[in-house]
Amino acid sequence: MLSVPVGLGDRAYEVLIGTRLLDRAGETLLPHLPRKRTAIVTDQTVCDHHGERLAAALEAAGIAVLEVIALPPGEQTKSFEYLADLSDRLLALNLDRGDAIVAFGGGVVGDLAGFAAAIYKRGIDFIQIPTTLLAQVDSSVGGKTAIDTPRGKNMIGAFHQPRLVLADLDVLATLPQRELAAGYAEVIKYGLLGDAEFFAWLEEHGAEVMARKSGPLAHAVARSVQMKAQIVAEDEREAGRRGLLNLGHTFAHALETETGHGGALLHGEAVGAGCALAFRFSAALGLCSQADADRATRGVAASGLPTQLDQVAGHPFNVDRLIAHMGQDKKAEGGKLTFILARSIGDAFIAKGVEPGPLRDFLIAEGAVP
Repeated sequence: MLSVPVGLGDRAYEVLIGTRLLDRAGETLLPHLPRKRTAIVTDQTVCDHHGERLAAALEAAGIAVLEVIALPPGEQTKSFEYLADLSDRLLALNLDRGDAIVAFGGGVVGDLAGFAAAIYKRGIDFIQIPTTLLAQVDSSVGGKTAIDTPRGKNMIGAFHQPRLVLADLDVLATLPQRELAAGYAEVIKYGLLGDAEFFAWLEEHGAEVMARKSGPLAHAVARSVQMKAQIVAEDEREAGRRGLLNLGHTFAHALETETGHGGALLHGEAVGAGCALAFRFSAALGLCSQADADRATRGVAASGLPTQLDQVAGHPFNVDRLIAHMGQDKKAEGGKLTFILARSIGDAFIAKGVEPGPLRDFLIAEGAVP
């Protein structure tokens, strides 16, 4: 088991990465549950695969599981409706500020349960046990919690750090290949934004990661978490360098909003396309070489992720609608667009005040329609 610290002073915590961690979850979580009771928040798919196993592990350590709250799977669950429902169910259990809840699932569960924890009685602790590759390498670490609205993804939320993150690589065995590829988009993102050597390693070993070979998979998860932990420790609330973690996300969130936040386009698929678009946009602006843009696109495409607009359901997209969605992005300031762009593989930067004219020309060249 590897421990990656997230250094945030008195709110510091560990990300534990390894195998068979679910079976040892009781003894691992016990120091973080002083009253020895909790509620597990999960989705029905994860519950069917692993819910009884986790509950049994906690109860074997003397931790009372008050309820296993299984929500519908899918991005649509990150909504005001399910936030209200979850909050009411937690209140019915009479959890208090000395208790903690366990978020057991992918990014949707982690975001929703984390936000509920942030606002429940003005704040309650929570523990992340991510069950998707995307959640293990990205959304479970760093304290971002949120729900979606019709106006955009993750528009209502809070920074609320977990007390512990437990990433059991064994649970990825039941993950559909499409979901694994979606998580791989966040893995390759780390190489593209700040570690050229890691990107080169993924070019060589990415197929082994996608085949779930234990050694390469563990290395990919650990390196991704290490990079995110370091950035979060330096810039918890995204006032500066943490913004780099949004590489590809301005494009991605616009595509997700346009496709309705449903199963037609998974978040990781949108991020994969967004990273490729960000590098090609950088090349179009003369910021990075076309060779690096092509290499980034090949790296994303190798895992089966979309890299072109015409590979995304809903194509062709209206260029002005896409740009309007980008204007709603949380990184936008004073009506000006902000993008994470690149000088080269492993050298991304925050570009504020991006002009809509060149962006519009680029999107039309990429297949969007006027």
